[in-house]
Amino acid sequence: MNKFWNEFKEFAVKGNAVDLAVGVIIGAAFGGVINSLVKDIIMPPIGLLTGGLDFSNKFLILKDAPGGGIFATPAEAAKAGAVTWNYGNFITLVISFLIVAACIFLVVKAMNKMKRPAPDAPAISKDCPACAMTIPIKATRCPHCTTELSSRASSTA
Repeated sequence: MNKFWNEFKEFAVKGNAVDLAVGVIIGAAFGGVINSLVKDIIMPPIGLLTGGLDFSNKFLILKDAPGGGIFATPAEAAKAGAVTWNYGNFITLVISFLIVAACIFLVVKAMNKMKRPAPDAPAISKDCPACAMTIPIKATRCPHCTTELSSRASSTA
């Protein structure tokens, strides 16, 4: 049991578990911000430009309710017992997904641009001549294949 605990502790602390947990937590918070951006900032002007068109209440009745009737929303139809095909909600979710994906793309692109090293910055990594993995420039032994390195390993930016 002690060996199991030590292995688990090494996995949780030294492995990527902590990084993954932080990523999930930040991702959830960031998801809330992006969803608010889409719902509260981007979608109202789109609705205004389309004349208030709201796809979320568009549906077809596949099987009428036992007592028949005319329904304004899919929820009303389902409550009455009708079988509906809610294509409008799907369209709304696809539009929302595309907007969220575009926002995420722009944020990731901006983050990558900030992380890029300056063009004339010194090399910080080199390629292992044996396995071609990228390793720190000061490494004397490859952590991937354990090859002892000489100073003639090729440098990359």
